[in-house]
Amino acid sequence: MSTQLTSKEIALAAIEALEDKKGEDIKIIDISEVSTLADYFIIASGNNRNQVQALCDNVEEKLGRMGVEQKQCEGYDNGNWILVDYRDIVVHIFDKENRLFYDLERIWRDGKFVEKDQL
Repeated sequence: MSTQLTSKEIALAAIEALEDKKGEDIKIIDISEVSTLADYFIIASGNNRNQVQALCDNVEEKLGRMGVEQKQCEGYDNGNWILVDYRDIVVHIFDKENRLFYDLERIWRDGKFVEKDQL
């Protein structure tokens, strides 16, 4: 089923799953022209470990129902930075402190920031 979905459709579904659980400061970075890692990085924040994990659970559930296969998930147990890799898109879910510390938006500033309605 997922072979028919574009990376934009997968990214949109992931964003909606994050929004459903009140993910904050959701950013989309198109890295397709600056990296072979993925097409999009999606970055979101949660207020605490439980919310960060709930955000991750919701993304996994929604994309799983769509038939999107997860490549890997890292950091779930700690819950301060969870990385979920779906090949074409990578979802980063942080608590606020770690998001400021790692500052992926600065590191990947060569990518193109896009709004949800541009996907």
